[in-house]
Amino acid sequence: MKRMINLKDSRINKKDRLKKKRKRPDPQNLTVRELPQASSALFFKYNEQLGPPYHVLVDTNFINFSIKNKLDITKSMMDCLYAKCIPYITDCVMGELERLGSKYRIALRLAKDPRFQRLPCLHKGIYADDCLVQRVTQHKCYIVATCDKDLRRRIRKIPGVPLMYLSQHQYTIERMPDAFGAPKT
Repeated sequence: MKRMINLKDSRINKKDRLKKKRKRPDPQNLTVRELPQASSALFFKYNEQLGPPYHVLVDTNFINFSIKNKLDITKSMMDCLYAKCIPYITDCVMGELERLGSKYRIALRLAKDPRFQRLPCLHKGIYADDCLVQRVTQHKCYIVATCDKDLRRRIRKIPGVPLMYLSQHQYTIERMPDAFGAPKT
């Protein structure tokens, strides 16, 4: 434990001996904190907009990992959630798949499947992670399917948005307790 010098010690100057008084906040001068508006879809942390059929936003690496693990995306989603699922894919994710080249042509062909609904992007930029985060903050009706750890970390900060990812060769859903694939706590 560190030893402290006594305030009455002769080594301390007179001006330093004075105890510093804390300033009390002025009741006339109130500080205003800016907090983001809570979504009307949330009842505490439970999202009331989620319900069958589930709308699942799919990321590029989720499609790639599903192909590597030989999982049919729509069937595996339905097995995980016990309900009908509609996979959605944004223009940014499609552009990212097209830019990846011929190595990911199977993923691109799978993304062009008519079971996948296309969502047009109206924002600037082509970064798919920003696109997904922006869409989820505006509309809380989506489940985000991704295997990207950074994107999952960003989406965990948004209240009421479930995450779907691959774990042990099957889909797992997080922040949705009544689903089959939810982790046991």
